[in-house]
Amino acid sequence: MKTKSTLFSVLCCLSAVAAHAAVSPEQAARLGADLTPLGGEKAANADGTIPAWDGGITTPPAGYKPGMHHPDPFAGEQPLFTITAANAEQYAAKLTAGHLALLKAYPDYKLPVYASHRTASNPQRIYDATKRYATTASLTEGGNGITGCVVGIPFPIPQNGLEVIWNHLTRYRGIAASRTISQAAPQRNGSYTLVDFDDEFLFNYVRDDISEADLAKQIQSDNVLIYFKQAVTAPARLAGSILLVHETMDQVKEKRRAWLYNAGQRRVRLAPSIEYDNPGTAADNMRTSDQFDMFNGAPDRYEWKLVGKKEMYVPYNSYKLHSDTLKYDDILKPLHINQDLTRYELHRVWVVDATLKPGIGHVYARRTFYIDEDSWQILAVDQYDSRGQLWRVSEAHCINYYDALTFWSTLEVHTDLIAGRYLAIGLDNQNKMYDFTLKRTPADYTPARLRMEGVR
Repeated sequence: MKTKSTLFSVLCCLSAVAAHAAVSPEQAARLGADLTPLGGEKAANADGTIPAWDGGITTPPAGYKPGMHHPDPFAGEQPLFTITAANAEQYAAKLTAGHLALLKAYPDYKLPVYASHRTASNPQRIYDATKRYATTASLTEGGNGITGCVVGIPFPIPQNGLEVIWNHLTRYRGIAASRTISQAAPQRNGSYTLVDFDDEFLFNYVRDDISEADLAKQIQSDNVLIYFKQAVTAPARLAGSILLVHETMDQVKEKRRAWLYNAGQRRVRLAPSIEYDNPGTAADNMRTSDQFDMFNGAPDRYEWKLVGKKEMYVPYNSYKLHSDTLKYDDILKPLHINQDLTRYELHRVWVVDATLKPGIGHVYARRTFYIDEDSWQILAVDQYDSRGQLWRVSEAHCINYYDALTFWSTLEVHTDLIAGRYLAIGLDNQNKMYDFTLKRTPADYTPARLRMEGVR
């Protein structure tokens, strides 16, 4: 195991090409004091409608057993009120532009608003690392990567919009995880075909099987943030293909590396470009590649402005949508998902506005992100076309996976206001639950291993 002095030397070396540290030691001392360990405001808001953070959910409720769909800790609660087109103006100051547009577009659309619960939590190891590296973490030149930090949130006290986005990209989602999920893009009449995926993640940035000093060196050398594998299992016409991705930290320096196993040819080939505004996998052209997980990949095509922090009604603690008592037909309805199953709460979110750089191409000319202060999870995004018209509205319906102490989406919904359709990805109600006990190393994510898996 490396000594603390050795680790400090490594991180200082990695920071040599970057700007000075984001925060001072005095600012970092606020973490765990008046700020949460990840940088949120610990106190309640002025009128108590947002409670104080008391650590989030750190133990499963009585009766929970590993492998279960996570029981709703708030199952007995009823909405405080419901926002509809009729009363939207009353709440407009705390609604995203996207939510206002959805309420206007669909007469039956509504946002059931419940009491707020700050449930987000992470392991102590993440909190400790966040505080330890708060004064050494920096953006690399151009802001296309980070340095001087591993394991923890790099910028718990952000100074600009790009730092907030990097907090989302590096947030804790377990060390390794597997999941079986479904995706649907219903037609306007509600008919749909499910696409089923088996996903695997190794979040290289937070690994605990090597020392933090060695992990910092490895990431600097290999430039890999996440290892990801996705097998399509249905429908039959798509089944058998497997995608392998090495998600690079700095994708301007080195594009993400990707390979595709083709079941028909029984061969592994370099995958076509999976980045920026290229279409998402089997998504019926309803999302871009960089909308997966609300935003991923290189941030270099946009100028990122930190608008500030606001109190807003956002999807939160969506355990009802997560329940295994539901069938997909209960959720997937014409024009939008069944809003009776959703839950919105008042929370403080960071607002970041991304504007496309002049002369740069992307289907979204502007994107506004709403990021949870307690977890750094992007909760909602408004996406605008080249004419400045609001085009697509994205939501992440999240829960605390209290068996793993991570706050992550259980369902993402991307609604196309112009087409009058939507994409739902992450449906797991009729599938087995996420497995956060998975043990993986980078050696499990090579083209050679992919070839062996495909042949089997």
